[in-house]
Amino acid sequence: QVQLVESGGGLVQAGGSLRLSCAASGRIFSIDTMGWYRQAPGKQRKLVASITSGGNTNYADSVKGRFTVSRDNAKNTVYLRMNSLKPEDTAVYYCNADMRAVGGVYRNYWGQGTQVTVSS
Repeated sequence: QVQLVESGGGLVQAGGSLRLSCAASGRIFSIDTMGWYRQAPGKQRKLVASITSGGNTNYADSVKGRFTVSRDNAKNTVYLRMNSLKPEDTAVYYCNADMRAVGGVYRNYWGQGTQVTVSS
């Protein structure tokens, strides 16, 4: 079974940094775009950053210059480095990826989410 597992969330003070990791596992044939979304209480889930298999990146305006998305294709892992964190970055962060399992077709997958809390 193909799945995504996140790690690295937690509590940090404003101005601090965190790094999130998301590893894809299972019988994976290939992975296309990987990315991170976040959902704050009472709000819609929104894209934070994404990265294609070729390394092209896309960021939400609110995180440009502070967050960096990267991936290690050999490890099927995507990372999100978050610097200069603000209280408004507080949310559950979800990993997302378009993956093709062995013998299957491309599907969109979600991780279970990891909480990031930034205190003022």
